[in-house]
Amino acid sequence: LSAQGLTSHLLLSTEELWSLLPSLSTSSLLGLGALASLTVYWLLTRPQPVRPPCDLQAQSVAVGGDPSCRRSALLKDDNLLEFYYDDIRTVYEMFQRGLRISGDGPCLGYRKPGQPYEWISYSEVAQQAQWMGSGMIAKGCQQFVGVYSPNRPEWVISEMACYTYSMALVPLYDTLGTEAMVHILNLAEMSLVVCDREERAALLLECKEKGMTPKVSCLVLFNDFSQAFGERAKKCEVDVLYREFLFCCAGHGNNFLFIYPGKPKGAMITHGNIASNTSSVIKILEVCLHFHLLDVSISYLPLAHMFERMIQVLTMYCYGARVGFFQGDVSLLMDDIKTLKPTLFPVVPRILNRIYDKILGSVTSPLQGALLHYAVGRKQAELCRGIVRNNSLWDKLVFKKIQASLGGNLRFALTASAPISCTVLSFLRATMGCMICEGYGQTECTGGCTFSLIGDSSTGHVGAPLPCAMVKVVDIPDMNYFAKNGEGEICIRGPSVFKGYLKDPERTAEALDSDGWLHTGDVGQWLPNGTLRIIDRKKHIFKLCQGEYVAPEKIENVYMRSVPVLQVFVHGDSLQSYVVGIVVPDREVFVEWAKERAFVGSYQELCHNPDVKNAVLEDMRAVGKEAGLKSFEQVKELYLHPEMFSIANGLLTPTLKSRRADIRRVFQEQLANIEIKMAE
Repeated sequence: LSAQGLTSHLLLSTEELWSLLPSLSTSSLLGLGALASLTVYWLLTRPQPVRPPCDLQAQSVAVGGDPSCRRSALLKDDNLLEFYYDDIRTVYEMFQRGLRISGDGPCLGYRKPGQPYEWISYSEVAQQAQWMGSGMIAKGCQQFVGVYSPNRPEWVISEMACYTYSMALVPLYDTLGTEAMVHILNLAEMSLVVCDREERAALLLECKEKGMTPKVSCLVLFNDFSQAFGERAKKCEVDVLYREFLFCCAGHGNNFLFIYPGKPKGAMITHGNIASNTSSVIKILEVCLHFHLLDVSISYLPLAHMFERMIQVLTMYCYGARVGFFQGDVSLLMDDIKTLKPTLFPVVPRILNRIYDKILGSVTSPLQGALLHYAVGRKQAELCRGIVRNNSLWDKLVFKKIQASLGGNLRFALTASAPISCTVLSFLRATMGCMICEGYGQTECTGGCTFSLIGDSSTGHVGAPLPCAMVKVVDIPDMNYFAKNGEGEICIRGPSVFKGYLKDPERTAEALDSDGWLHTGDVGQWLPNGTLRIIDRKKHIFKLCQGEYVAPEKIENVYMRSVPVLQVFVHGDSLQSYVVGIVVPDREVFVEWAKERAFVGSYQELCHNPDVKNAVLEDMRAVGKEAGLKSFEQVKELYLHPEMFSIANGLLTPTLKSRRADIRRVFQEQLANIEIKMAE
């Protein structure tokens, strides 16, 4: 039929249909009406796929025709994004925007045990920051101010006080150790340090008494202090003040400084760095995830690190949203989350792994397990079509408790700081019922340089370059990685890259080359869809005696998928042909796992049972084989340790990464014994 004939045919059919209606019975008409109503309801309520910000098969673009150097496909040309809002170029201006659009709404939240959250308003934060900053000026502060405290509202108020009066913030934290702390205080020539309580201030005062920190002349405490402590400080000419001492002036910031573990280096991060990085995240999320006044995030990752500062605090404040602080005890974190009901959840893979293990550990029967995995499969099928929701039949029947344990209001989660298993990420995207993206970066590029896009349900990569960054890979001949193959060391350039290390030109030159490229030490691979995959690490690799290079962190991430394994540390050196491991079993599943294999005993007893150790080793090697580890990458022997690596025992950094040198030192005897056994 021609187009005209087809139209006439359809019109005729419609006229015939209408002519039939009077002859239909009342029940038939009601049935047709009900069917029509159901059809309309389904069309209006069916889940709509998320619209990604660009073609997911081409998420980045080659710069200058060089496929090894790429930038975001969200950009119109090679000009990188510096500012999303023209009038917001500093952190001070970001906060002022939040103050303006929030209508003086709640800003910072805190709670006491068993109590609801209490809130400090935007105007109260701004006022207290102004008072505190003027007090700092009155005490002679010129540039750097130290903050030595866990996450709490006063930490942010101290930060804003610095930015209000063009001063720079230098975070300090317990795991640095006394020697590193002294180095930082002297490097930045700090005269004033803000602390949360007397016990921490006492550590700084002790350094002053020993003549180790001659510049320190004032300690400001969030909490009250004893008369004895005040008198002790007076003897060494240090003023100790409660934070209400404040008054006078105004302006806004220039640089601020972040210190991180290892031999301390002061990474100089500018407000322009932060503005460009924050702007890039906003641009990526603007299509389908608009931040607003009702958003709330949970602050528990260390404020001394860029991941917590960038994604959570600065982005939330820019939109007048709220930040609730945990009570300071990780064991109470889930209770804080249930009470706060966050919509934004910055998270690290270790915590996601714990959530994953807890869900699987809650399965008590084969039927329950089958239902869980079927429901996950159905939700994953929706994710592949771009549908992200928490109101499906499977959410109501299977995942309701999981989502309620995280507050029930999550809209978005971002994981970073370490690689996450594809299995865990895909599973949790289905069960948590919210968008979960993965990012990659480091302090020196202001926290992030790549970011997976909303609507992209694929795993095994860390997304495409942020609009503020160009990312390229360069040759590493010793490791057989070449840029022509799309593989090599990851390098970053753009307005989010830091200015160098404070008073350390030698290490600045190691990190930044003459063309302004930041060399990360990580090894990446470009995928066909324009995303980046982290495949190796240049910094922590070691060579075995047969000449093979080993990247221990890659192997550790594989072994974390083994059911009985909670934490693992892989060790080797150039004198041996193999690698070995230190493994902390997962206390919540280990005893039951061992029982299923006819091993009975307490957690401690099982850790010291050589047959159990061999069973764990066998399971790990099976997981490694399935993941494609080469024979020389598989651990040949291990030691089961009953105590978790933690920040408190000095074996994890504040961002929950392994402190490799410290773990080697603590377990040197066990590693030596393994070496002796292997030599027999």
